[in-house]
Amino acid sequence: MDATYRKTETTLRTDPDFFRLLSNSYSRLLGKPLVPEHVPIEDAPRWLYESAPFGLLAHNTAADPVFVYGNLMAQKLFEYDWDELTALPSRLSAEAPDRNERQTFLEQVERDGYVAAYRGMRVTRSGRRFWIDNVVVWQLHDDAGVHRGQAALIPSTSGE
Repeated sequence: MDATYRKTETTLRTDPDFFRLLSNSYSRLLGKPLVPEHVPIEDAPRWLYESAPFGLLAHNTAADPVFVYGNLMAQKLFEYDWDELTALPSRLSAEAPDRNERQTFLEQVERDGYVAAYRGMRVTRSGRRFWIDNVVVWQLHDDAGVHRGQAALIPSTSGE
């Protein structure tokens, strides 16, 4: 994601190539579509960013991964706008005591390709803690098999 998918952060919001990376990786690993089939393919990137009823985040492959994508629902959940979120090291989405657990989990995703039904404590920009529930986290590989990062689909949250 670093060179190919970094482009300018604002273009990734609805970029068709980045959407393909997200959706193809998801469907290849989980055997189901990321976006409902009733959404026309030409509208799918915009639907995912603007209308999806779940949070979706993606980070790159840097040594200290940085979010490169967060749909509007994810921005709302974490209380960051696009520019703030896409400058944030993803480890900062969890408080310091929870970061080791988060790192162990991400290593499991790397090893297994994806993990479903994850639950973890996260923190918003203002410091409010909340649980992410039934999360699916998966590896992002492009069509050539190059690892581009990881993504997380957050279908639900609950209070601390």
